Amino acid sequence: MATFATPDQLLVIIDPVARSTDGESVRIAKDVLGAGAASTKVCLPESPEEFARMLQRRGSRRPVLIGDDRALVRTVALLHRRRELAGCVLSVVPVGPVLGVAHALGVPTGAVAAARAVLDGTERRLDVLVDDSDGVVLGALRIPALPADSSVADPSGAGSSGAASSGSPSSGAGPHGRPWLHSLVRTLAHPRTARPSRLAAAPPSPGPARLRVEVDGETLVDLDQPVEAVSVTPGASGTADVIVRPLSLGADAAPIEARGRTVTVSGADFRYRADASVAGPVRRRTWTVREGALGLMLPGR
Repeated sequence: MATFATPDQLLVIIDPVARSTDGESVRIAKDVLGAGAASTKVCLPESPEEFARMLQRRGSRRPVLIGDDRALVRTVALLHRRRELAGCVLSVVPVGPVLGVAHALGVPTGAVAAARAVLDGTERRLDVLVDDSDGVVLGALRIPALPADSSVADPSGAGSSGAASSGSPSSGAGPHGRPWLHSLVRTLAHPRTARPSRLAAAPPSPGPARLRVEVDGETLVDLDQPVEAVSVTPGASGTADVIVRPLSLGADAAPIEARGRTVTVSGADFRYRADASVAGPVRRRTWTVREGALGLMLPGR
């Protein structure tokens, strides 16, 4: 049986990128958490290995991450690989250059509001995607890797597949604060390159790809149909929303949409952007929805 920490026992892990990019927000979050919790232990890791050790030695304390999407994905990936994700309730105060995934999951944008959600929020169980290399995807998965606001790779090398925009999320959020459908269709129809991250430049726009996309064993599009883009996101009730945009020849081609628990993409070498990084090239990858795998503290409703 999993043991959960009490709300007043917090392990606050501050990612070094957050400390270097927005020290003021980090200070504010620490002050709010320190004032609202009976016991707060603050950790300042300097490397991915030190980050992993601190998370592993959390004991009965509930982990609170102060960091951006890369740190969030890295934390979830570590907990998943140790098979500790189901027994852990994670809290996040988004600070850093890449924040789109955390915001889309429903985490407040401001340091004060996010810290208050850590103390007074409600645990929500969110679906995630897990691939056949044990990588974890929290938000939108795009194939081929489209240019995005975030940089190409997690500099720690410790994360899973991961892509997010650095801007604020779209309005019209779904049941878990995920504004997937409207933003996905807009992204597929009008891909834009925003201001590149300071860490690395976004990759160039890929050309059409020939991919086989299978949802729950049924072929959605095959190798004889070039596609401009494929998007996969955790949806609701243990399923993923899949949108394929075929290559337009003259008239606009309508997107092909499906929903299922398992998505397999195969074909010539392709890269994919998921959360805060670009992965690949690979010739085949399967993603499976893990229903309610991530416990996240979010504002009460």
